[in-house]
Amino acid sequence: MHQKREMILNCRNDVINGKKILEPIISELFNINNEFLLDLSDAANHITRHFHGSKVDIEELANIKKNFCSEDCTFCSQSAFFNTKITGYELPPPEEIVEQALNAKNDGAGSFCLVAAWREPSTLDFEKVCTIIEEVNKKVGISIECSLGFLTNRQAKTLKKLQVKRYNHNLETSRSKFPEICSTHTYEDRVKTLKIARNAGLELCTGGIIGLGETRKQREELILEISELEPEEVTVNMLVPMPGTPLELQTQLDITEILRVFSTLRFLLPKSIIKISGGREVNLKDDGQKLLLSGANGIISAGYLTMDGNAIKKDTEMINEINLEA
Repeated sequence: MHQKREMILNCRNDVINGKKILEPIISELFNINNEFLLDLSDAANHITRHFHGSKVDIEELANIKKNFCSEDCTFCSQSAFFNTKITGYELPPPEEIVEQALNAKNDGAGSFCLVAAWREPSTLDFEKVCTIIEEVNKKVGISIECSLGFLTNRQAKTLKKLQVKRYNHNLETSRSKFPEICSTHTYEDRVKTLKIARNAGLELCTGGIIGLGETRKQREELILEISELEPEEVTVNMLVPMPGTPLELQTQLDITEILRVFSTLRFLLPKSIIKISGGREVNLKDDGQKLLLSGANGIISAGYLTMDGNAIKKDTEMINEINLEA
């Protein structure tokens, strides 16, 4: 057996047996030659099936407050800094979100995430979000997640009391790349909110966007930084360059680079949900089938914050085609 293949198999078996793979070995896996990428993805798939079976987690997003965000994240079409011609709206009445949540549940979504485009919720807006959560809990009964920007300790504890399962707050990119992507807040600001959510008893969902112009080394840094937080869920977005943003001309990552991220993450976080998120339909010719057999075990479906996506029914069929369970 080739030495590299043997190393991959040994790492796979170590993960299944509960051993942590050391950082130098993770780096070797992440940077392995393309000729061994299939071995890497097969091993990641083996780990996924061992810990998660054939189930694929399907999540739907609700963009409850759109556009005019005060932050200058260069990838984002909802930033007030850029003229992207995206229409905006403030928080809708609870009954609108209840209807969307009910449709998501009936279509087969296992979780429903409330997302708001702002730096942090004002006291009044947070109260409105809490009302929405209460109504969805009462009338729908679906697992609720939230992505509301920066949180205070009190707000995080309130979300926990309202039975919010998980708080979503992405690192966006590696620590070394972050200052090029955003100047209105810091990487440490983002980590602080994740720690606040964790201390309140909320599960964590964090991740980032790949294809921002970062180096492979910076993608490696990102997955290591994600793993240090031990999130229950990881979301990996692939940039869709949006007209009017500073990254509108950014070129797509090759599938081999995307594959490295998902497969190596599985070695780092064997028990976490690893979710293919924004950019799935645009960047992947198969809507994610290859990645679902290479370490991923979840998808965002039915659209994104400012973009349409596949209907859940179509994604369910895609999942069933590769003998996995939606």
